[in-house]
Amino acid sequence: MRFSNRSGITRSKLRRLRPGLILLSLAAAAAAAAAVAVPVSASASTFSSPVVGYTYVDANTAPANTIDGFARHADGSLTPLADSPFSAGGAGLGAGLASQGAIQVSPDGRYLLAVDAGSNQISVLRLTAGGVPVLAGPPVSSGGIKPVSVAVSPTGLVYVANSGAGGSGYSGFRLGLGGSLTPIPGSTVTVPDSSGLGDVFFNAFGDHLIGTRTGTSMIDSFVVLPGGHLLAAKGSPFTGQGLGQLGAEFSPARPSQLFVSNAHNGAGLGTVSAYDDSLFGQLSPIGSSPYADGQTAPCWVEISHDGRYLFTVNTGSGNISSYSISPEGSLTLIGSFPITGGGADIDARLSPDGRYLLVDGSGMHFLSVFAVNGGTLTEVPSSPTPLPAGVTASAGIVNT
Repeated sequence: MRFSNRSGITRSKLRRLRPGLILLSLAAAAAAAAAVAVPVSASASTFSSPVVGYTYVDANTAPANTIDGFARHADGSLTPLADSPFSAGGAGLGAGLASQGAIQVSPDGRYLLAVDAGSNQISVLRLTAGGVPVLAGPPVSSGGIKPVSVAVSPTGLVYVANSGAGGSGYSGFRLGLGGSLTPIPGSTVTVPDSSGLGDVFFNAFGDHLIGTRTGTSMIDSFVVLPGGHLLAAKGSPFTGQGLGQLGAEFSPARPSQLFVSNAHNGAGLGTVSAYDDSLFGQLSPIGSSPYADGQTAPCWVEISHDGRYLFTVNTGSGNISSYSISPEGSLTLIGSFPITGGGADIDARLSPDGRYLLVDGSGMHFLSVFAVNGGTLTEVPSSPTPLPAGVTASAGIVNT
């Protein structure tokens, strides 16, 4: 007797097809299991969007300092690198540094330089395949107490800002082959311990250097001499145009234009100052500087690669303000953009292509990513990305 069903398959055909059906069923079950096994931290975008670079944060962990590493995808999403966090070799402080630039990348993109504020050292890490950082050698003394910020010039000149009692000031080094860091004899410039140094950085040519004194609301201005030593500009340090000079940056497109945040004016009273830095390092205000921010504690400053827009992270307001920069250097406020879950957000850095602004949300233990369209910021759907467990006082952020 022949059996038939609605599909017209007979019992004999069914017996012949049964092994294939079983294999298909097993394959379907395996596919379903694989879908369930996708890590919770992964997202569809990370599988479809290619890796275009890497992001690093100085975790500033105590007693052993570490570096947090992330793969950065074309859609702005981040995924932790395997084996992250990585040893920095020195000791972190485990408490906020109140600084900008605690970690930097060398101009050739081969090395990371990070402060070890708990052991008064600087670490140099070589970037290997897949963006993995490995120590280039043992950390070296920072030349003072409590290093909080580091700067690297286009020629490999390095300066460190130390902000600790009994050892506050700026010390110079040379970054050599293989990532060696060699102190420059006689390069240290001391400042009063009350200065509370917050940032040190070069202009695009590497022939001028600026340091901010958050504690006393002043700005150090230096001309860099051929041997790497510093010559203080006449009148330096200059009195700021508000309270709490912290984050600052030269325009990448116009190296004589300097922008400095005034972070401690009070609730809703933050401002950003614009200065012209003369050939000999004298600072003079541009236009109607300082420029109102309307937010609280604009602490960190980042400028678009073309020099047309300035972004400042308002730590007290949990948002980011955006300004347009005129060719002469005056600022016009565009608006402020909220950070999802933001609070106590600190340093910020643009991706190398300028398409994304990444923010170290240290106070909330995550990283935030914003798509950049001129002076407009839009937080990407995958943002924020958690920092590793135990990272509670990270400092600085860089992208390669």
